[in-house]
Amino acid sequence: MRILLVEDERRLAEALRAGLSAEGYAVDVAHNGRDALWHASEHPYAAIILDIMLPGLNGYRVCRRLRDQGDSTPILMLTAKDGEDDEIEALDTGADDFLPKPFSYGVLLSRLRALIRRGGATRPGVLRLGDLELDQAGRTCRRGTADIALTGKEFALLAYLMQRPGQVVTKAELLDNLWDFAASATANLVEVHVSALRRKLGTETIRTVRGAGYLVATSGA
Repeated sequence: MRILLVEDERRLAEALRAGLSAEGYAVDVAHNGRDALWHASEHPYAAIILDIMLPGLNGYRVCRRLRDQGDSTPILMLTAKDGEDDEIEALDTGADDFLPKPFSYGVLLSRLRALIRRGGATRPGVLRLGDLELDQAGRTCRRGTADIALTGKEFALLAYLMQRPGQVVTKAELLDNLWDFAASATANLVEVHVSALRRKLGTETIRTVRGAGYLVATSGA
């Protein structure tokens, strides 16, 4: 799934982008408030990580504008250390959660997952197709009693398909939702990841609809 990271400290932004990408997220990065608003208007995001101190428009103003425009995307705002006033204003302007700097990456990741779960109430935490089970919170995959190790991108790809059982999903849709704007991703890259999943899950789990895309077998076979 795609998230927007808004952080003007480029070294921190790149470190977070790399870590989140390794978890399977598609991460678009903006370094100022105006670019953040443009990104948010161009694509629906599962969540936004938003720093307060930004050039141009600060995080409060970005958050307020998004809410005034009816954008309900979950927002995790990064605040100053021990900044109680920052935390209060973050919530008052419409943020869903806040995290003081400096922060643990593990805590940020868990907060982000919690926000996405709350922001997508119709999306179950555990996806099941036959004997195939994908736990989105625990980030585990199991077929019957056997655990299956997946990379971050494989996990995200399988989750996207399992949320649409019996529905054909095009390569273009997968690229748009699972790879960030800056990635030089192609249809061949989607094919590579699907092939990797088939080796781990079995060839019948993900079926190719020639000229259209992929679907997961509702029988879980």
